[in-house]
Amino acid sequence: MTIRILPAADPEAARTAVSLTGQLPGAEPVPPVADSVTLLATLERLGAAGLDELPDVVLVHERIGPLPALELVREVALRFPAVGVVLMSADTGPAVYSAAMDAGARGVVALPLSYEELAPRVQAAAGWAAGVRRHLGGGDGTQAGPAGTVVTVCGAKGGVGTTVAAVQLALAARSAGVPVALVDLDLQTGDLASYLDVQFRRSVADLAEITDISPRVLADAMFSHPSGLSLLLAPADGEQGETVTDRAARQIVTALRSRFAVVVVDCGSQLSGAGAVAVELADTALLLTTPDVVSVRAAKRTVRMWDRLQVRKPQDIRMVVNRIGRQTEIQPPLVERITGTPVTRAAVPAAFKELQPVVDSGHLDELDARSTVRQALWALAAEIGILTPAAAPPAGPAAAAPPPAGAPRRLGRRDPRRAIGPGNTPTTGGS
Repeated sequence: MTIRILPAADPEAARTAVSLTGQLPGAEPVPPVADSVTLLATLERLGAAGLDELPDVVLVHERIGPLPALELVREVALRFPAVGVVLMSADTGPAVYSAAMDAGARGVVALPLSYEELAPRVQAAAGWAAGVRRHLGGGDGTQAGPAGTVVTVCGAKGGVGTTVAAVQLALAARSAGVPVALVDLDLQTGDLASYLDVQFRRSVADLAEITDISPRVLADAMFSHPSGLSLLLAPADGEQGETVTDRAARQIVTALRSRFAVVVVDCGSQLSGAGAVAVELADTALLLTTPDVVSVRAAKRTVRMWDRLQVRKPQDIRMVVNRIGRQTEIQPPLVERITGTPVTRAAVPAAFKELQPVVDSGHLDELDARSTVRQALWALAAEIGILTPAAAPPAGPAAAAPPPAGAPRRLGRRDPRRAIGPGNTPTTGGS
């Protein structure tokens, strides 16, 4: 039996692992990776090519970063169940062993590595992985990677239109008839519920303390919207957002990915730890900017920060220019040159009059199909692969079953003046 082994460790530890595992009968080396971001991206790419393209065993070093080793073990085990994970640790005591098993590891091997201990652990993990692949049916094209596509929408600064974009992208994906989740991870100031005029009792904060998010638990926390979207909303009280830790966000996004064909996440403009996790895990990370000096500078700062924090590399970010006009001095090619990121072909025009009625009434899902904003955002959905270009945009919101008994209700049409309240000014561009 051929055993493909992928070490995830610093160069020195990786060389030792490659040298020792190379002595195993049938061992086939896979180029090692030095950090958790590269490991997950590599597994994602190999898993997309087919179950048999994935390594049989991944060796995770205890000092790998930026994601802690045990969290990385858990992530690989959840997203790539046909890969056996072995933790390399200087401490192999009962506490570490138990934590590694709980995270999904198939074994723990002591550092410094020795062939006598490493060989049986790797062979056992490889045998386990082979059994899982037989169960999954590796020969029929089944993929071990996550089924759903995750798209994050972030703003370079406040008020550039992230929520409007997120809603329309989700609606575009839903028009293809696939299950779509729309998530508000703008934990302190998220207003997705206002844009879609819903009242709710449960939010993403209700999932923060749950270690095993089952499909039923996930469904209970979500709101079934009449448009056909499944909504996971930000907490009504912003301080509750602090309970959604990086680890909780990782589990939530992973659970959503396994249940929905498309997951669109509105991260807002202030990227929290939870939002950073979503951007790191996303298949496509969109960063919205408007064509003005302040916003483009903010976009450049964001790109550099994500790169420094190893959240996302500049070349893996897709910049979207919102509220563009023919007379705008700053055009997409200049934005691309300033920020060092690829800019999407689809640019969204400035059309406040189209948006104002549906934003003020809380019915953003009813934006007219002839709207230039809607057409541009649906073209963007096709460009990033969550809507087939040939799909005809529906004339209205997709039909859906009514919310189950006891679910939060959607309000009727409201008077914009009542929604705004005295002393406030209506917004027309989205946040």
